[in-house]
Amino acid sequence: MTTLVVGSYFDGERHFERGPYALRFDGAVLRAIDPAAPDTPLDAAFAMPSLVEAHAHLFLDGGVLDLKARAAAMKADRDAMLATARRSLGQARAAGIGLVRDVGDRWGINHQLRDETRGRRGAQVRSCGVALRRPGRYGGFMGREVADDDAMLAAVDEIAARGDDVKVLLTGIIDFATGTVPGTPQFAADALRLITHRAREHGRPTLAHCSGLAGLEVAVAGGIGSVEHGFFMTHAVLERMAGEGTAWVPTFAPVAFQGARPEFAGWPPETVAVIGGILQSHRDHVALAQQMGVPVLCGTDAGSHGVEHGRALVDEMMVLLDCGLPMDAVLRAATSLPRRLWGAPANDLVPGARPDLLLLRESPFRNPEALRIPLAVGEAGEVAPARLDCG
Repeated sequence: MTTLVVGSYFDGERHFERGPYALRFDGAVLRAIDPAAPDTPLDAAFAMPSLVEAHAHLFLDGGVLDLKARAAAMKADRDAMLATARRSLGQARAAGIGLVRDVGDRWGINHQLRDETRGRRGAQVRSCGVALRRPGRYGGFMGREVADDDAMLAAVDEIAARGDDVKVLLTGIIDFATGTVPGTPQFAADALRLITHRAREHGRPTLAHCSGLAGLEVAVAGGIGSVEHGFFMTHAVLERMAGEGTAWVPTFAPVAFQGARPEFAGWPPETVAVIGGILQSHRDHVALAQQMGVPVLCGTDAGSHGVEHGRALVDEMMVLLDCGLPMDAVLRAATSLPRRLWGAPANDLVPGARPDLLLLRESPFRNPEALRIPLAVGEAGEVAPARLDCG
């Protein structure tokens, strides 16, 4: 029997503050959580489930800032991409992440990494494989082209056979100079309903790369399970999302980088001001989403320009706090909520579970910055071979 003594903990749903608590393990299985004597030495100030990154591209290195180098990486051979993905997953693990949802690459790097990590200790990968897109439209590096309904449904069948989710590229990307999302949605609502219905028949959640009002309206009308990015959100769309239980992964990070480091893209001051306005509207609508009961998940688009795997997730959590979400809601958004919505294995700190733990030197309820420097991450046997020094 192994015992970890912590000052307080978050079980995936609730914060248990008035410790200390003794977490008693039989091997890796949590058998009991009991009050500990007040003078018991602590192994960690705080315990919680490991984090979940809801939106990432592991084969891309977000820390590569030079645009020519990034373009070259997109043309690298598969072995080089796989090596990058393994490094990315290592960065994620070091930051306390236990599950990464990779949302698309057309080379199958995400599937291979998922299969390599399945059943092993360390960060796990959830993989959608490739996404669906219309011919010639946005998303060549992660999308499979489907020109008609027959091709679309056949693609859903194939993607669902290997993938954990079905992703749709519904819109393009933001034109920061104009503050708009150019073009029409790639799929009409009727076509999207065919996709989401077929995916549900396979038991697969759906998600859509989507920004701009036209795309957002199609997403909710088409029954999508999760809106990814969702810039230019509106109150009316949020009302529908709340009613349908549609999740939202706001991914502030890639747009925030464009505003913070405009020299890489050559943005003039007026464009930086446009980016600032987009981000402020995004913050306002995330706060509104929380009030309206829209499930908000924490994801970063890690691998995008300036968005580093691992570190970016904690940055994103800080932004959600800045939006007005309470810490317990932010922790749920980055631990238990995505797992529940995806039907992924639970990782709560409850008796009978085999949790992948994240231990901290200080409670994030007292100091959110404590999330940036994990004390330890892993199962009980990995984090407690000897008494830890929590400072």
